[in-house]
Amino acid sequence: MIRIFRHIECEGPGYFGEILKRHGCDYELIKVDAGEPIPASLDGITGLVFLGGPMSVNDPLSWVEDELALIRSAQEADIGVLGFCLGSQLISKALGGKVSRGQAGQEIGWHPVMRIAGNEANEWLADLPEQFTAFHWHGETFTLPDTATRILSSSAYENQGFVVGKTLGLQCHPEVTAAMARQWSQLYTDDLQQGGQWNQSAEQINQDIDSKAAAMQPVADRLLGNWLRKLEN
Repeated sequence: MIRIFRHIECEGPGYFGEILKRHGCDYELIKVDAGEPIPASLDGITGLVFLGGPMSVNDPLSWVEDELALIRSAQEADIGVLGFCLGSQLISKALGGKVSRGQAGQEIGWHPVMRIAGNEANEWLADLPEQFTAFHWHGETFTLPDTATRILSSSAYENQGFVVGKTLGLQCHPEVTAAMARQWSQLYTDDLQQGGQWNQSAEQINQDIDSKAAAMQPVADRLLGNWLRKLEN
């Protein structure tokens, strides 16, 4: 059983839910945003997934500390963890990294990410191009834990993806569907009005959005499928 933690209603599993179905993986959704408690037990759990959210891992929220502790427990038990955006920042902080406001400002919209040369990147990103476009929505960034290896980078932020054993942290959002991206551009208008080199407008986000989301799906299939396969070992 894979346990997924949702931090705000509009940021569900998205396309990753379809990948899980194709792989025959059962999952349960913990709705943290609705006040559901963080289960401390890992009995019967093969993987943990932490989704995004507009909050910071540095905010004084009780569930943040519970999730950080759970990530550490999973790492000690050799249970794979997957994090998207806020989720990747949770993994970083849990394993000794630091999360802070990004010097380049907000990175929002469709921006390219690049593979980092190395054995880990070759293993996780096999058959993927050297560069591909992913969806982004963040203003904070993180340092790599000492045990982590960077596998993805962008022009705005060098830490876009990292791995620690079976654990994968992704600052970008390969799980996002076109419908999700449209909804975010309607909900988070304040973010879009802040400007900046890497901050796209709602019009830019929604232009050819269906084809952009469809082009990201093969990346998600390969990368997130590789995470699922590692859970079997």
